[in-house]
Amino acid sequence: MSEAPFEAELPVSPHSAASFGRRRQPAIAEQAPDEHELAAPAAGAPSPPGARPTSLDAIAELRRLCLSRLDPVAAAATRAERLTLEIERLIAEIATERRIQLNGREQRQLAGELVDDMLGLGPLEPLLADDSINDIMVNGPGSVFVERAGRLERVPVRFRDSQHVANICQRIAAAVGRRVDESSPMVDVRLKDGSRVNIVLPPLALDGPCISIRKFARRVIDFARLIEIGSLTAPLARALEIAARCRLNVIISGGTGSGKTTLMNAMSRLIDSSERIVTVEDAAELQLQQPHVVRLETRPASLEGRGEITQRDLVRNALRMRPDRIIIGEVRAAEAFDMLQAMNTGHDGSLSTIHANTTRDALTRIENMVQMGNMGLPAKAIRTQIVGAVDLIVQVERQRDGVRRVTQVTEICGLEGEIVTMNDFFLFEVQGETMGGRLFGRYRASRIRPSFHQRLAYFGLERAWLAALEEAER
Repeated sequence: MSEAPFEAELPVSPHSAASFGRRRQPAIAEQAPDEHELAAPAAGAPSPPGARPTSLDAIAELRRLCLSRLDPVAAAATRAERLTLEIERLIAEIATERRIQLNGREQRQLAGELVDDMLGLGPLEPLLADDSINDIMVNGPGSVFVERAGRLERVPVRFRDSQHVANICQRIAAAVGRRVDESSPMVDVRLKDGSRVNIVLPPLALDGPCISIRKFARRVIDFARLIEIGSLTAPLARALEIAARCRLNVIISGGTGSGKTTLMNAMSRLIDSSERIVTVEDAAELQLQQPHVVRLETRPASLEGRGEITQRDLVRNALRMRPDRIIIGEVRAAEAFDMLQAMNTGHDGSLSTIHANTTRDALTRIENMVQMGNMGLPAKAIRTQIVGAVDLIVQVERQRDGVRRVTQVTEICGLEGEIVTMNDFFLFEVQGETMGGRLFGRYRASRIRPSFHQRLAYFGLERAWLAALEEAER
């Protein structure tokens, strides 16, 4: 029979059916008819006489009995494909014993659910495997939404109950050595593939455990791909490429889910392979292709409240690691001051992201975050540091048609009195909407001589910069 290889690879207990990972039955069960005498029906075969029709209670009973007969340690060490086959066989046997009517499709579906629960993230596994989905949002056991092409939609995915969702949450946290429960009901973690996960449990989440997953892009996105999907135009892409090659300090600004990290990944691909790059992130999302990259990630406090390592700690330490460039995944608090220090002390070409609605708002947020950690600094001193450190701010936005676009590229020119002067090199103007609901427009470009003109001339890219601006105006 085809099962012979499985029998040969793993010893089978003489007190249970010929399947892998089965717990030994209690002695009293040996007085009942042996399971070998109960032939499992083939997939799609008619159910035995007197079989009960399938119901939710019957499915729950099958699931409980199947789990009670599986050895979790052995199952965890088994490949998913083989475990699925073994569980299908076990389900068929139990269905025959209990006279539960179950067809082949239902057997395969239940086996897949059990394998996902034991080895994966349960009902979320099909969503994680779908490359068209960017975000997954679980708002309790019966409410799951996804984002496709920038638009939210509800999907027919359900958990059994709140405890089922909580078990998945605890498995996600435990995989990276963290803990989430009632005493510590919030956690930020990442999956093995790099997807970022935020979890909130009751009592903070009133409608049941909440999971927010920002999926890790399997396909590397570069400027060519961004042009293809309409996030920017070829002239703007060339201007940003020149900014990366000239080692300009760039802040990428935008709202949640606007594509900041995606754009930073695209710009980082233009960094020379000979440079040493140190990245600092809360949850590692960057996909750098260079050979000399040091990746640092923050650590939360333990249950005793000790051992926390913040982004500010890591940025300070990165300055001692002889970096050519420092890339900060996202500036949220007092580490903004250390980021400015890094940009002002020879680490040209550094990149970071920040949450803001416009490029001017981004400057205000940086100033406020610096004051969070350095209460005694006057506003003019902070603005002077910002002007000396930051060259460009790139604004990205997820617009109402679902497309994430670069809407503004602004230069930090200088300081006039108490005011930071800025110049928009590129500004996206919406001109209309297609029949399909997609926005279209053009970039208004400014050919004013940039304050980093000498840097462009030093790298021999002055003419290329002007050519990109001229082409954008056509």
